[in-house]
Amino acid sequence: MKQNKYDEPEFFANYSQMARSQQGLEAAGEWHELRTMLPDLKDKDVLDLGCGFGWHCRYARQQQAKSVLGIDLSENMLQRAIQMTDDPKIEYRLQAIEDIDFAPEQFDVVISSLALHYLQRLDEVYAKINTCLKSGGTLVLSVEHPIFTARAEQDWHYGAQGEIQHWPVDHYQQEGRRVAHFLDQDVVKYHRTVATHLNELTNAGFVIQQVAESKPSSDMVVQVPGMRDELRRPMFLMIAASKV
Repeated sequence: MKQNKYDEPEFFANYSQMARSQQGLEAAGEWHELRTMLPDLKDKDVLDLGCGFGWHCRYARQQQAKSVLGIDLSENMLQRAIQMTDDPKIEYRLQAIEDIDFAPEQFDVVISSLALHYLQRLDEVYAKINTCLKSGGTLVLSVEHPIFTARAEQDWHYGAQGEIQHWPVDHYQQEGRRVAHFLDQDVVKYHRTVATHLNELTNAGFVIQQVAESKPSSDMVVQVPGMRDELRRPMFLMIAASKV
């Protein structure tokens, strides 16, 4: 069964209180870097996998994308996205990422933000994405960084007074299922090494164009309490790849 935590009322309510849920892309610490990895979206057909509230879909249209399709497994997510969208060129569809089956060379750009680490068979999804991308098309994705997913605890090591001491990494080479505690709930995620992320893309027919490990902007470090600690380890891995 595909995991759909976002349609559970308590989990969705907690998610809706997050800064990135309420304020959008500018509240996402990785956005200032991820944005630079996107190609020119003008007159492009764009697919957003795991679109959530539709922030990236609306951004694509702001950049004059020709059409945008956002898919998500969560009815709650899509209802919120629809409420926030007034644009006939954006379509939202209820569908699991694993179940996509689009026509060959249907899209110019595929975006996926913080969704793919929930998938068990990412290699199969990458193959489907490659098929539906036009030749020379671009995939831009972000996932939780492997040093973040390695341990199910996904937390700092604290000292006796509760002070942050360091970020522990363990079982890094042991890929697979992790049960992490996120928003007061147990959530299943899948850990892969950096090498596996890159190799699965190249095996699916992509050429890696750019890799980034998230760090907050200098403005966010000053303005947001606790954001300085995000300079001590990357939380997200971002990859831009093109179809051969």
